[in-house]
Amino acid sequence: MSDPSAVGAGPDIADRVRATLPRLTGALRLVADFVLAEPAVAAELSTAALAERAGVSQASVTRFAQAVGLSSHQQLRIALAAQLGRAEVPGWSTDLGPLINDDDTVARVATVVANADIRAITQTVDQLDLEALDRAAHVLAAARRIDVYGVGGSSTIAAELEMRLFRIGCQVRAWPEIHGAATSAALLTASDAVVAISHSGATTEVMEPVELAQDRGAQVIAITSDPRSPLAAAADEVLATAVLETTFRSGGLAARHSQLVVTDCLYIRVAQLTSYRAANSIDLTKSISPHHTRRRR
Repeated sequence: MSDPSAVGAGPDIADRVRATLPRLTGALRLVADFVLAEPAVAAELSTAALAERAGVSQASVTRFAQAVGLSSHQQLRIALAAQLGRAEVPGWSTDLGPLINDDDTVARVATVVANADIRAITQTVDQLDLEALDRAAHVLAAARRIDVYGVGGSSTIAAELEMRLFRIGCQVRAWPEIHGAATSAALLTASDAVVAISHSGATTEVMEPVELAQDRGAQVIAITSDPRSPLAAAADEVLATAVLETTFRSGGLAARHSQLVVTDCLYIRVAQLTSYRAANSIDLTKSISPHHTRRRR
């Protein structure tokens, strides 16, 4: 999509920082915490001053800027200034932040949650590698069989993708636990494909069947929030999702809307590539409803 280093392009820098937060540790996390807590101050500080305020080295400040997709600390300052400037424009949707306090009204709770989800979806689409998405869709469209691996919170997204692809004629099954997934992976061939869904990209119950599938020659598509994760490193194609956490809803819980957007894009593209089969499958199944019985004559 747009160049992530282009100042002022795409999502606000605060959103990028929050999306990157789960994989930041040590000094980089300290810089992130300061930037999120004091964006106006951070926008004015030199590299040395920001390092001093965050309690880290100047090199850590530079590495932090690079970790959020910018080339330098100077670009970080410009991005922060641009975000602060936009917040002054009438009608611009300002960042409410992720915190929900005990005395907040239900209206604020709903607004904070919706704001986080909308921003996460926007950022996911903005950073999505469209060429990787297209290659992944071609793999699924041509696959003899498709396995979808996802456990815990990701299992619901795996089930959604299974339902969508099955409806358009794909031979697909989601495996929400490791024993079934590993058994299925051992039976895959080079004509098959895997979609592995993991927010962290390090879930053992997902990585083990993925490694088995690779040994069998199947192509692996990863959907993860961490493009530097073991799953991303192992996959043939990586589709990255953005996550904006809120109070009581962190990590995988906050990732679901972004994951669903990516899987929906994947499903629609596969349907396009197999339009005759997809349309025919939908026609054959659209009259079937579990909520009504049809009298036989």
